[in-house]
Amino acid sequence: MKYHIWTVGCQMNVADSRKLAAGLDRAGLAPVDAIEDADLVVLNTCSVREHAEDRAIGQLGRLKKLRSRGQDVKIAVMGCMVGLRDDDLRRRFPYVDAFARPQDFAPIMEVAGIHDTGGEFWPTTFATPDSVTAFVPVIHGCDKFCTYCIVPYRRGREKSRTIADIRNEVEHYCARGVREITLLGQTVEAYGRDLPGTPDLGDLMRAVHDVPGLERVRFLTSYPKDMTARIVDAVAELPKVCENFNIPVQAGDDAVLERMRRGYTLAEYLEKFDLVKSRMPGAAMVTDVIVGFCGETDAEFANTHALLERLRFDKVHVAAYSPRPGTIAHRTMPDDVPAEVKQERLHAVEELEARVSMEINRGFLDTEQEVLVESRREGRWTGRNRLGKLIHFEGVAEPGQLVTVRIAHASAWSLQGTALPATVPA
Repeated sequence: MKYHIWTVGCQMNVADSRKLAAGLDRAGLAPVDAIEDADLVVLNTCSVREHAEDRAIGQLGRLKKLRSRGQDVKIAVMGCMVGLRDDDLRRRFPYVDAFARPQDFAPIMEVAGIHDTGGEFWPTTFATPDSVTAFVPVIHGCDKFCTYCIVPYRRGREKSRTIADIRNEVEHYCARGVREITLLGQTVEAYGRDLPGTPDLGDLMRAVHDVPGLERVRFLTSYPKDMTARIVDAVAELPKVCENFNIPVQAGDDAVLERMRRGYTLAEYLEKFDLVKSRMPGAAMVTDVIVGFCGETDAEFANTHALLERLRFDKVHVAAYSPRPGTIAHRTMPDDVPAEVKQERLHAVEELEARVSMEINRGFLDTEQEVLVESRREGRWTGRNRLGKLIHFEGVAEPGQLVTVRIAHASAWSLQGTALPATVPA
């Protein structure tokens, strides 16, 4: 049997798809690049944004047409579109053979005719890396229940993997050429609270730090209240852990944060931001922002805009609010910010981000940056420095090498330069 996995959404979805692919490979199935060539098609879906869900529905329509033309293809839907109850999905898409919640691969294996995958099959199944970087989920689910977010209802409550299991996966990857791992969680600093002895993210970083072949460790996504001085200290003290923080603020106004039920005030967020900067002044800071949330006034948005101007994040992931059925906001709050106002605010943040990012990136001109080489595209090598800056460069290199690049050009989104020959490993 041949299979194809289509994936949309966050890095956790990417990791889930790769693990599923490893399980299907282990069971004797063969991957194919084109949906039309597959006997089994799995759509790994996202419901965080309406656009992502629309893309998955579009793919389902495409698969329905294949069926109507007589192609014998099995269809499975997994990921965040699938909740605890799938009755509505089954009514809307009766031609789908299986619905599977995140990390629940059993219904998909069942459709593929594979029934003997219990016991140690999944705990000992790790993806085959296709890059020198890899995502490693360390905690699944989320306990925060922000009013706009569907994730806790689809991915369930927080559940940490053991340090031993995670280290085994990191060792597996690094033995196969991976040089950088990203420790993943919806709220990654919540890691370990449900485990015996309550280890934290810092303990996990220390446990994987000495894995042979590992050069860099990243982590995301952070939740401000869960970030402790002990975790920040671990990032500062461990040489392989990159000083690159993704700490979503979502809004720069306390009234909006309260309506979102984010669980912190702006002052508390700033305490965590300042904690990182006091230990690592050069740390790269990334954030997420939602504009046009229920009831957001011009003044409240202005406070968010002013915060972004003040803190000067290296990158801002911004989205216009779209109500998600099943969330608290969808049930209890009117989506009362006009679409055109949402777009105006979105563009204002995007323009600010482009300007600030350009100003920050110009500061790298004529500097030398350590780059982990990832791939070669259009005649240039591509990689990132410790701060997560995308760098394109000329010169002799190979994927997985750490090389020093002198930066000659900067844009808002990337840096360009040339590798220094004396720094390229033999």
